[in-house]
Amino acid sequence: MLAHMTISNFAIVKSLEFELKPGMTTITGETGAGKSIAIDALGLCLGDRAEACMVRPNEDKAEISAAFSLANNQAARRWLEDNELCDGDECILRRVITKEGRSRGFINGSPVPASQQKALGQLLINIHGQHAHQQLMRADHQQQMLDQYAGHHVLMDKTRQAYQVWRQASNELKRLSQSREENEAQKQLIQYQVKELDELALGEDEYQEIEEEHKRLSNSGELAMSSQSALAILYDNDDANALQLLQMASQQVCALGELDSQLNTVPQMLEEAIIQVQEASQELRCYLDAMDMDPQRLVYLEERLAKIMSLARKHYVMPADLYQKHQELLKELDDLDCSDERLDGLADEVEVKRQQFIARAEKLSKSRQRYAKELDKKISESMHQLSMEHGIFNIDIQSDATGMLSPLGFDTITFLVSTNPGQPLQPLGKVASGGELSRISLAIQVITAQKVETPSLIFDEVDVGISGPTAAIVGKMLRTLGESTQVMCVTHLPQVAGCGHQQMFVAKTASKGQTETSMRPLKQDDRIAELARLLGGSEITERTLANAKELLIAA
Repeated sequence: MLAHMTISNFAIVKSLEFELKPGMTTITGETGAGKSIAIDALGLCLGDRAEACMVRPNEDKAEISAAFSLANNQAARRWLEDNELCDGDECILRRVITKEGRSRGFINGSPVPASQQKALGQLLINIHGQHAHQQLMRADHQQQMLDQYAGHHVLMDKTRQAYQVWRQASNELKRLSQSREENEAQKQLIQYQVKELDELALGEDEYQEIEEEHKRLSNSGELAMSSQSALAILYDNDDANALQLLQMASQQVCALGELDSQLNTVPQMLEEAIIQVQEASQELRCYLDAMDMDPQRLVYLEERLAKIMSLARKHYVMPADLYQKHQELLKELDDLDCSDERLDGLADEVEVKRQQFIARAEKLSKSRQRYAKELDKKISESMHQLSMEHGIFNIDIQSDATGMLSPLGFDTITFLVSTNPGQPLQPLGKVASGGELSRISLAIQVITAQKVETPSLIFDEVDVGISGPTAAIVGKMLRTLGESTQVMCVTHLPQVAGCGHQQMFVAKTASKGQTETSMRPLKQDDRIAELARLLGGSEITERTLANAKELLIAA
């Protein structure tokens, strides 16, 4: 519940500090005194938009803080813990606005964006404004009130999630369908390119092998001539060859080793050289015997190299990379084939997800119909209490799973009312007068507020257009609500003000060219005087004081 508020330099408030208690607190004062200023200031702590004009003239900044007790508010405590902002059993919201219009928000001393203050604020307090009956005309607000009363948070979350999953799959299907023609053209081009490369049938390392073989065949004459010449020098020349010369040198140095030991290693080195020459000669002889100078093979290799070079240029790659390009095109073609399969499979998947959403929405719709009947009865009874003896309230729910679908399901919800005998049920705004609309709106707000999980409720002049015995009934309804929930009610009606467990008085004073607003709790005698003022206006008589006492006693 809201325990304490401090307001500084906000609008016409210089400095204001007050405490609030459980039960029903009524707030009264002269018209224009600023009774709603505290509620406007609280709205800033709850994440409302800040403007520079909210700062008191000639001041640098406005500052508002609100302290809430979390003793019976597990939802808010969990939210604070999840966001690592929890600090015991109390939560302090603070908002600072500069004269330039910039603002900063704080939760338990930690700076946070306004969106977080708003998210937390919905768990702390619920404000019913004086224009709530105008919002009641909107279909979306009517649906919101029914869902809030029914406690459809979990059902709506599941319905919304199912809708999002279905829409994502549907959008993907639409995207794939739109790109199908583009994919078909791309597929035909790739198929043609793959066909050319398939016909070439290039192996992974074939280009390097062909290039090496072509180089060898192109230079086969030079290779044969040079190899034959080298073989003659090493071995085949009968007149003189390297092998004979090495053998002669070996014979010469073998005898010298006996004369000088330093020459002992030379014979061994020459022997190794003789072996190397013999092996080299053998290798050259084998190479010449195996050499194939097939001109047809050379022609084939040149033609294949020409094809490889041509396709490599066509695909803007190096010839050595043409095999890899072929593999990439094959994979891309396979992916395009798979996309066609994916398109067919996705169409079935979209329908499955749509049916899952429909199932969620049907469950939500059935729950709405059940709670709508309960709400119809309660609001009709409340209308009777509020001097509309023949009033009938009905929530019409039209469900169409084949029509417009939304994250909220497929229901169209309309509040219908009949206020006179024989009058057919018609939409709320077409039947009710201004006063009737105010009473119906108040009845709906009080009844739905009983199901709201937030521990604090504020009613800001929601009793406009109500007077006499009806006002007394409204006061009793709000007091009953205050027995289980903290209720704050800004009112001009003495019948409502007298029903509060406690009462606050707002006054506006002007001094030295400046205006200030103050708020203070009223003691018993002060309450009687204030109620008498509300009853009798500017002239307070013994009779009005007596009537004021009767109001308090009746409450």
